[in-house]
Amino acid sequence: MAGPPPPIEIDAAAGPFPLGMPPERFLREYWQKRPLLIRNAFPGYVAPLEPEDLAGLACEEGVLARLIQHDRARDDWSVRHGPFAEDDFPGLPDHDWTLLVQDMDKWDADLRALLDHFAFLPRWRIDDVMVSFAATGGSVGAHVDQYDVFLLQARGHRRWLIDAGPNPPLDFRPDVELKLLQRFTPTHDWVLAPGDMLYLPPGVPHHGIAEDPCLTFSIGMRAPGAGELLADYADSLAAEAPDALRYADPDITPVADPNEIDAAALERVEAALRQLWREDPDRLGDWFGRFITTYRSAVLPAAAEAAPPAEALEAALAAGGCLRRHPWSRMAWRRGADGRIRLYASGEQHLLPGEDARRLAAAEQIDAEAYAGLSEPGRAALLALVGAGHYQLEQEDAE
Repeated sequence: MAGPPPPIEIDAAAGPFPLGMPPERFLREYWQKRPLLIRNAFPGYVAPLEPEDLAGLACEEGVLARLIQHDRARDDWSVRHGPFAEDDFPGLPDHDWTLLVQDMDKWDADLRALLDHFAFLPRWRIDDVMVSFAATGGSVGAHVDQYDVFLLQARGHRRWLIDAGPNPPLDFRPDVELKLLQRFTPTHDWVLAPGDMLYLPPGVPHHGIAEDPCLTFSIGMRAPGAGELLADYADSLAAEAPDALRYADPDITPVADPNEIDAAALERVEAALRQLWREDPDRLGDWFGRFITTYRSAVLPAAAEAAPPAEALEAALAAGGCLRRHPWSRMAWRRGADGRIRLYASGEQHLLPGEDARRLAAAEQIDAEAYAGLSEPGRAALLALVGAGHYQLEQEDAE
């Protein structure tokens, strides 16, 4: 007989952080199954940035930012997209607005370090850290996401209402730009303080409202839709398909009706399509590695004007220099059917022996010691990555 469901609220003050339980239990009982409120996920947490920092960044070109305002009297919502002007913010009221900035882990090293606490998940599954600042009453309305998200309260207090019931209504309001729910009946009502964190699996309606001026960090997952996957994979297959691979019917027999598409014809169609991916057992994996390391990237690393030759790079590292990963560079690795390891870097692919791909995929920075640990093919791949803009050389100032 099945036991009682796992609790929906726990206290992680006694550890382990940030889940309050071993990752294996969290993944087994909660991941993509049920919400979880984790009190004291990060006890004593102090936000590494100020609201003013967020507003300043939202004024910069290339930063994905939105300003959402709510007119309570008319229940009207408005959305503006950045970049904003510096004088946009002083004129805002002290209530009912929210500033959201995507990809903050690319702009702030402290926020990027926050992702290390989620190393129990594949790094390529983690999308970004979105930061929202909300004035009192600020919200983005009741909505639903189709991806997993961890909502860490970083400053102030936010009330979270969620509907954890079965088959919640998911119809959207037709009168607003945002995808807000027409009906929302919460089953749980919590106020989160700094250090508290709420995990929501896909499809759970939720509504966050600022109790006072507050910052919330959203660690969101990357979950491409089946249509996106199919379309991109089909494009890849079509681009690589040899012209000689065509529909063929050497086994055809006289037909009873020349206008019929019979079952045998459809079987030949399926056979022709199957050849596209079955002729190469690594085709699917290589496509996905390239796809997922570019999916939803607002920026791709730009190739260096002139990559340093290997001798110059080695000398710079020996003198105390360091190669630092470009914040927008996404890497993952895979062991192919042929036993060789593939490194994928923002859509690029490198075949490497041994541990080189694993080390490079994990390396936020590479010093002389890390460089010495690479094989010759690994160093050659690293040089290519430097040339493509994935690593940038930082040298110590001369005395």
